[in-house]
Amino acid sequence: MFLANGVTAPLIDAEESRVKNTLDETLMQQIRGGDHQAFATLVGRHMEALHGFAQRLLGNPADADDIVQETFLRVWHKAEKWRPKSAKVSTWLHSIVHNLCIDFHRRDKGETVNIADVELIEPHLPDDSRQQEEVAVQVKAALQQIPESQRRAIILCHYQGMSNREAAQALGISVSALESLMARGRRKLRNILQTQVADLLGEL
Repeated sequence: MFLANGVTAPLIDAEESRVKNTLDETLMQQIRGGDHQAFATLVGRHMEALHGFAQRLLGNPADADDIVQETFLRVWHKAEKWRPKSAKVSTWLHSIVHNLCIDFHRRDKGETVNIADVELIEPHLPDDSRQQEEVAVQVKAALQQIPESQRRAIILCHYQGMSNREAAQALGISVSALESLMARGRRKLRNILQTQVADLLGEL
């Protein structure tokens, strides 16, 4: 899409992303030097996105609070572990949250991950609001049946807005591996929903 000045929207988005990452890198350099104000600024810039990511993985806002708090504590105490130019700061932060969530699940096996992602598959919903609610319940149930690795990949790309490359970096896997997880996850969701939604609509 071309804007009034002839510049395409993707180019503007890329420039905004570059500016944001440059600011994040500057903040990280300052945090390494013990700058509390820079740390507070970084927290303000990324708190909401990281909390949303953690909550979708864990299904509990209180647990997500703990994960995000621990994430920023690690950023403050271990800022030297960040490697400039190796990955975006936002990608690095998401990788910390991701790893902490994995540790959480290992400690607390048996917890059900509840992720509400009705818009991901975009099933054809009927006009009746009650039917829409019933179908949404089926979508949530289907999402709980997806392997955790596929769920994480879908969340990063569809909720957090990461590119495949950024999501792969956050998960510590190759881009091809990420794309495989995405394809298998979406295919499983569709297979589950195809039967469940058809049965549901047939009963209403």
